[in-house]
Amino acid sequence: MRHDPFPAVAPKRKPALWLLVLITFSGTLAMHMFVPALPIAAQDLGASISAMQMTISLYILGLAFGQLIYGPLSDCFGRRPILMVGLALYTAAGIGAALAPSVDALIAARLCQALGGCAGLVLGRAMVRDVSGPETAARQLALMNLIVVIGPALAPLFGGLLASHFGWRSIFLLLIALGASNLLFAWRLLPETGHPSSTISALSLGREYRGLLGSPAVRGYTVGGSFATTSGYAFIAASPFIFEEWGRPAHEVGIALGLLAVGACIGSALASRLIGRVRMERLMIGANAVSALSALAFLGLVLSGTINVFSAVGLMVLFTMGSGLSSPAALTKAVSVNPKMIGSASGLYGFAQMVVGALCTSLSGVGHDPALAAACVLAASGIVSQVAFWRATRHEAATA
Repeated sequence: MRHDPFPAVAPKRKPALWLLVLITFSGTLAMHMFVPALPIAAQDLGASISAMQMTISLYILGLAFGQLIYGPLSDCFGRRPILMVGLALYTAAGIGAALAPSVDALIAARLCQALGGCAGLVLGRAMVRDVSGPETAARQLALMNLIVVIGPALAPLFGGLLASHFGWRSIFLLLIALGASNLLFAWRLLPETGHPSSTISALSLGREYRGLLGSPAVRGYTVGGSFATTSGYAFIAASPFIFEEWGRPAHEVGIALGLLAVGACIGSALASRLIGRVRMERLMIGANAVSALSALAFLGLVLSGTINVFSAVGLMVLFTMGSGLSSPAALTKAVSVNPKMIGSASGLYGFAQMVVGALCTSLSGVGHDPALAAACVLAASGIVSQVAFWRATRHEAATA
């Protein structure tokens, strides 16, 4: 029987999973909910579409780079105080966005909102690992992922309804209420789960990340987990153009993306049931193999000219099912390598996910055939993640 070399912290009380879910998905919810309101906000502010798109692209950058900061800060000063700072910034930035008189003010407020919201992404996952062994943490992360996937999947629908009936600023009123509620709940209900060291500097921060990046296991699980999950953004970004080429109506894009979310939910639900019965390494590699084979089949059908909407969506559902099944194990393994740097490892993992997602989204627009571009990105990502997982597990086994 294998024992966890990094026993979990035992605070006076464990953080409630429902609260960690709320805190975790609030950051990405703010990104997805505002997308349908872009044209309405552009007309109201007299801004160009390209300027409004900056409210999304800078939000993604804020989510990515902010995670690199919150992780080490939480290892130093504790999860709870750093999380509350992030939630306060998220709420205050929401007020700024709701009152923004110009597109420039809105862009600045959205960047600050992302820098606040990413605290939940990093620290919610770190808190789960703080108080649980690897198998329990992976099961809880799978449940969190299940709910977190559902939220952003439904967010554009609610965002569109709010913008259409009450104006685009009403979206930020809802996000302000969410941020304020999370801040209140965190203050009243959330215990400290980390072991703060109370020492940090730019030198020590750089040393921490060099140490994490110098570990083949951390690199492998982080790279593998990132390509296994956010590479799916390539199909999401290309899907409107793919469906247009196939002569399908625009509303089918929403249906297809909803089915992809269903696939991810099924994978996360399976992960929560299988972890503890199947070794995490075997589950992770096997599930990712399903995603990789689905992507390769997608590429084969595109190259042969036999791809259609049903086969494409079916294969992408399998792809997201595999990623939903493999990602909790990959994240758990990545943040478990060094128990003193769980927050930093969580931040690095989240940053890598955002960078890979942005890269794959950009590459999906290369060339004149969106289906071929997306299929190539997905197939390459499946191979990269599988190789990364193999290398990480082999290194970990060799050093055990």
